[in-house]
Amino acid sequence: MKTYVCKICGYIYEEAAGIPASGIAPGTRWEDLPDTWVCPLCGAAKPEFREKEEAKVVSSVAPVSVGTAEAEAEQKEMSFAQMSALCSNLAKGCEKQYLQEEMELFYKLADYYKAKAGNIACHGVDSLLEKINGNLEEDYIQANAAASEKPDRGALRALVWSEKVTRMLNSLLKRYENEKDAMLEHTGIYVCEICGFVFVGDEPPAICPVCKVPNKKLTRVERR
Repeated sequence: MKTYVCKICGYIYEEAAGIPASGIAPGTRWEDLPDTWVCPLCGAAKPEFREKEEAKVVSSVAPVSVGTAEAEAEQKEMSFAQMSALCSNLAKGCEKQYLQEEMELFYKLADYYKAKAGNIACHGVDSLLEKINGNLEEDYIQANAAASEKPDRGALRALVWSEKVTRMLNSLLKRYENEKDAMLEHTGIYVCEICGFVFVGDEPPAICPVCKVPNKKLTRVERR
């Protein structure tokens, strides 16, 4: 029998064991789980799982050179919204390292750039999915290649967290395409203040499946 691993939180589903506590009998094949089944820890949909043997395969994507003139020419000036997000993430990183003064300064910068950016137009789920797929299929490959050339633990950790969060957003948006507003009725939406992980459900997990902070850092999003 086979074993499947969640790409977001690492949860392992073993066909031989099943999940008796959730009514899934031992020996239940992956194909026999309903399409609506989600990861018991992080809520990721079935497509976010990979067979364990596949999860061990090293990516065959050729390394991307980031020191070339061509790569430098492709670099673009960041928008106010991107600067706000960057400063906000840096503030959260400082918070996790108990750097109070640095955290407050980065939050001030984030608020400044957010005010300069103004309201950002939303063009619907299709547009968001297109941008997310671009991140997963191109941007993270280049970012990981750059980080591997000059290894930095903080940068590598941030990449791992952000890629997992991006995959979770991709999963949630695809669910929303199928279920529409019914997906969000009579349930809560929680966002991790540290890594940005999004959880849809009645009660958030005890710890964030991505960055492992306690669930007091998972803030419930109030509906407007």
